[in-house]
Amino acid sequence: MTPSTAAHYLFLTTSTREPGHTGNTEWLARQAAAALPAGTPQTWHSLAQMQLPPFVDRRHTTGTYAPPEGDLKTLLDTTLAATHIVFVSPVYWYSLPAPLKTYLDHWSAWLRVPGLAFKEQMGAKTLSLITTSGDRAKAQPMIDSVALCAQFLAMRWGGALWGKGGAPGAVQADTPALEAASSFLLPPR
Repeated sequence: MTPSTAAHYLFLTTSTREPGHTGNTEWLARQAAAALPAGTPQTWHSLAQMQLPPFVDRRHTTGTYAPPEGDLKTLLDTTLAATHIVFVSPVYWYSLPAPLKTYLDHWSAWLRVPGLAFKEQMGAKTLSLITTSGDRAKAQPMIDSVALCAQFLAMRWGGALWGKGGAPGAVQADTPALEAASSFLLPPR
């Protein structure tokens, strides 16, 4: 890759766990990130620790949105700077945690910021998901939802890495998930 197209990974942690407590999903994501080549740029944001205003749907009224400010601007900038976006998301009620849903809702605004060309820029990126839950089948609705988001923006779907979650530290005993994490984010050979 040339310097202008060098891989840059954006990891968005979405758990609402108390600060200072690393959950199974983030632990698994950190294992996958550690397998990236040394020096690969990584940006990590905890969505639950950011000030994300509720999304206001103006698609059928004003139709456009002003450029975002504050933490939303930080997220937009890091989203556009990344070549790979990785949602680090435990399964909450068969779905996405609220901070991730709020972030995704703001994509609807970013699609309508004049001059931003958000959809075109997103089409050059890869979207992946790292998740944990007690049962793989119960994670499938969330996995499908994220894959459809990638499809809508013509992003490359990098797939989902699932690990057995539940009690703190449970994923550390999931040998297949740990083996998969060691190559999950690496480009195909």
